[in-house]
Amino acid sequence: MKKGLSVETAKPIFTNIEKERAMKDVVLKKFAEVFGDGEGAKVFFAPGRVNMIGEHTDYNGGHVFPAALTIGTYGVARKRSDNKLRFYSMNFDKLGIIESSLTDLLPCKEAGWTNYPKGVMWAFAERGMKMDSGIDLLLNGNIPNGSGLSSSASVEVLTGFILRDFFGFDVTNQDLALIGQFSENNFNGVNCGIMDQFAIAMGKKDHAIFLDTADLSYTYAPIKLENAKIVITSSNKKRGLGDSKYNERRSECETALTELQKVIDIKALGELTEEQFEANKSAIKDEVRMRRAKHAVYENQRTIKAVEALQANDVALFGQLMNASHVSLRDDYEVTGIELDTLVEEAWKIEGVIGSRMTGAGFGGCTVSIVKDEAIDSFIEKVGEAYKKKIGYGADFYVVELGDGPRVL
Repeated sequence: MKKGLSVETAKPIFTNIEKERAMKDVVLKKFAEVFGDGEGAKVFFAPGRVNMIGEHTDYNGGHVFPAALTIGTYGVARKRSDNKLRFYSMNFDKLGIIESSLTDLLPCKEAGWTNYPKGVMWAFAERGMKMDSGIDLLLNGNIPNGSGLSSSASVEVLTGFILRDFFGFDVTNQDLALIGQFSENNFNGVNCGIMDQFAIAMGKKDHAIFLDTADLSYTYAPIKLENAKIVITSSNKKRGLGDSKYNERRSECETALTELQKVIDIKALGELTEEQFEANKSAIKDEVRMRRAKHAVYENQRTIKAVEALQANDVALFGQLMNASHVSLRDDYEVTGIELDTLVEEAWKIEGVIGSRMTGAGFGGCTVSIVKDEAIDSFIEKVGEAYKKKIGYGADFYVVELGDGPRVL
């Protein structure tokens, strides 16, 4: 079996329900081992997400089209009788138990991955929802770390879901998304938009979410791929959002917006059509900022057209728009890099690939491709070989299904 295919294979041996049951047993057993016993523990799940199209539009008041996956983060938690917080991740098992307390909800480098659940606890408290006791929490994610499939947002939504369940906080799933984003912005210092947390909190099986990030209005659109599958390819290039150029891109767009607002009455780049942008772009005084803004405007319009194509059952057009999205992210937004470009350009060469593009923030992470069933084996083999030859290490491939949002198992 090729590396990476253990998550979701082209020919699943087990159903998702069977996989979920098996994972539940694994995490409960590990929880008892790590924390002494498993009494009173509950198991939860929050998915990862993939964005089909609409990249770097979510903080520019545009549309996005993400979907929750059947891979994600499993959590086992139980309430304590004191203020202690004890965290353990099976993905970072060498770190052992990381201890904290409800009186120490402050971000610090030494806390590592626990800054994500702690950030959510802090964000709840900021909204007047304080935990009255600590918890023990064990996590196990089957989202590849640093892949761009939103492992951090998955942990945030999962934590919020657990807090609601344990402490009876009056919040909706949409609130969980907003709290997760707030914590990532203000506790972890990453100026992410709302898309990741929203897609995870609001996921629906076999659907993607057509979300207008300007006002959070959304509709579910079924993803009907006859004789084709979604394949996610991990570049295995690790990246950290906070220290990437993500915040820099956001700032460039904000400056371009301020310049455009001198000549046209808009609140966000996502309000502009391509024609309006072209008529007013001379107000942007820097060529780089102009390209950044152009991507935000054109990508938003591509996303609207892509969902219309899907609703008209025109998967071929959807694929063409995915390809155009990658070109714009490469040339105008400059967030792809040699790894993602190699994966996408090699994918485009293969007959049976309907569309392929980078997904996520960029600078590493993953690509998403729609591949005809009969071409999947060839796609994995040829793209994998070409990538390893050029980059020097392998990529991992995941044939995925779209799943529901967070839940108790």
